[in-house]
Amino acid sequence: MHSGNDAEGPVNPGLVFEMLNAYQRTAALKAAIDLDLFRAVGEGPGDVASIASRCSASERGIRILCDFLTINGVLVKEDGRYRHSPTSAAFLDPRSPSCLASIAQFLANPEMRGAYDNLAEIVRTGRTILPGDGSVEPENPLWVQFAESMAPMMAPMVGPLGAIVLEGNAGPMRVLDIAAGHGLFGIEVAKQNPQAHVTGLDWAPVLRVALDNARKAGVHDRYTMLPGSAFEVDFNGPYDAVLLTNFLHHFDKPTCVGLLHKIKAALRPGGQCATLEFVPNEDRVSPPTPAAFALTMLTSTAAGDAYTLSELTGMYDEAGFKGMRAHPIPMSPHTIVTGHA
Repeated sequence: MHSGNDAEGPVNPGLVFEMLNAYQRTAALKAAIDLDLFRAVGEGPGDVASIASRCSASERGIRILCDFLTINGVLVKEDGRYRHSPTSAAFLDPRSPSCLASIAQFLANPEMRGAYDNLAEIVRTGRTILPGDGSVEPENPLWVQFAESMAPMMAPMVGPLGAIVLEGNAGPMRVLDIAAGHGLFGIEVAKQNPQAHVTGLDWAPVLRVALDNARKAGVHDRYTMLPGSAFEVDFNGPYDAVLLTNFLHHFDKPTCVGLLHKIKAALRPGGQCATLEFVPNEDRVSPPTPAAFALTMLTSTAAGDAYTLSELTGMYDEAGFKGMRAHPIPMSPHTIVTGHA
């Protein structure tokens, strides 16, 4: 796998073939998850016949798929049998508490993935070809799927965000979680501070997922739903903190500044807004994951982008916030950016 700028390295025609065939890797991993192959491998003994039987699949298909997954570092093959690599054992076997397999349903969504077949046209026009405003079209059912499937990917971020938002505050506080989705970020604040009351804002069908998660976490009695658009509903402030997770990147800078203005007006003096974002370096090509996220926004939104830290703090500043700080999350492509009203 190649990353970064290849221009200064040796001539490498393999890079061309690798990029043109990259779709095969997506399809193979999605198929393995759909077949429940990683459970079958984890249960052993790992021979083709037993995996095929457990997956209700052909032995020829299972052999070729498992070999492909081995070639790509997902499985390990020894003496004709397959077993987990450390990565697949932790993140793909459904018996693992850190399993990420559910995120395939959102990240490999056919509508979102299909947009890439028309990437040249998207580049020509500078916006998504998806209907309306793309992924942020009002009441888009895509976000119910996001809420139901993406929680495992966000889980490592909730603890750090909760700690930063609370700033050691153990007293009564009101928190607004904008674009709550699965609700995990607001729920974590409520778990860390037993006197925090959280209001989750999102489309009504999405909030039902968040409320269910709040119930599972035992904080539903301190969780209120506020259905609707963040740009239209009354926030019903003042709040001590506002969470704005993975949201600003969907919109252009003026729209983001307008929303931040509205958030500042809903905060008590000194209250904090915490934004979780993919934040590339100022060169916009590093680190690879947050920098590459800009392409996701090009294909799925009308004007979104992966914003640099200077762009995000500039938006905060224009909206009247003070004391902006960046908090990179270790072992993650995300950064938390905070500002105070």
